[in-house]
Amino acid sequence: MYTQPSVHQRRWPTLLLAPATAGWLAVTACGQAGTTGIVSDHAIQVVAGENFWGSIAAQLGGSHVSVTSIVTDPNADPHEYASNTNDARAFANADYVVLNGAGYDDWAQKLLDANPSSSRTVRTVATVLGKRPGDNPHFWYSPAFVLRVVDQITADFERIDPSDATAFASLHTSFLRGMQPYRDTIASVAHQFAGEKVAATEDIFVYMAAALHLSLISPPEFMQAVAEGNDPPASAVAAFEQQIQGRQATLLVYNTQTVTAVTTNIEDLARRVGIKIVGISETVQPPNAPFQTWQLRELDALQTALAATRASP
Repeated sequence: MYTQPSVHQRRWPTLLLAPATAGWLAVTACGQAGTTGIVSDHAIQVVAGENFWGSIAAQLGGSHVSVTSIVTDPNADPHEYASNTNDARAFANADYVVLNGAGYDDWAQKLLDANPSSSRTVRTVATVLGKRPGDNPHFWYSPAFVLRVVDQITADFERIDPSDATAFASLHTSFLRGMQPYRDTIASVAHQFAGEKVAATEDIFVYMAAALHLSLISPPEFMQAVAEGNDPPASAVAAFEQQIQGRQATLLVYNTQTVTAVTTNIEDLARRVGIKIVGISETVQPPNAPFQTWQLRELDALQTALAATRASP
């Protein structure tokens, strides 16, 4: 079972701002990588293993950073990403690298090991959170974990470029204010639907389910196997099918980027028995959207589905 730690660092601001908070930078797709727009001449060269961390880093750095995100394809499984020479070149030229860790992006660590640099800072999210390989690596779906990473990235930028520390502090505040709708929606879902039984095809939803106070009933062995690219045990498949057929779950959360024959069968079964399905993704969709816009869109869809289910006879 995965649990979320309490956070005793910087508090979330209570001011509510629209998602188009000033200071955001768009992260645009460029082949397999996303790069930020206008930057200063002495910008920190940042490489993110995945575009969810890249989007956050871009917003926290503003014009003082240039961010390249490696894994951006919404139609591919990030767990199976195969690096290339462009990725190696990006890492070799980076001043700052942010990786997910916990086995999620081991390909990136291999590239770093092949291109050592004493002037490069490497920040692994799993290490920040005290996680290790074998733990659920979908940290960006935990609101508490995201806040801790936001604080760490800002601290890193301030250390690397102390002359712009004031700007980084301001961008940090703006980012947290821009996250308020995301935080408000999480609180609203938790208030309205606490204890509601839901199912998921993959363990990407474990952290968010806990934050929303939802009861995630699908077999852990099934979810973890799918996340790791393995076939779930037959007993877990049978148990999951029984849950769906018995309509024990209010809705099914479906990972659109780890689709297999087994998960498709579960989705089809849920549709046949009338269980609502909400799709979520591993990477930011669309790839150039800010992290919080993407997450809020998914949360809105989830809240709408839960409300519709409760309204049904």
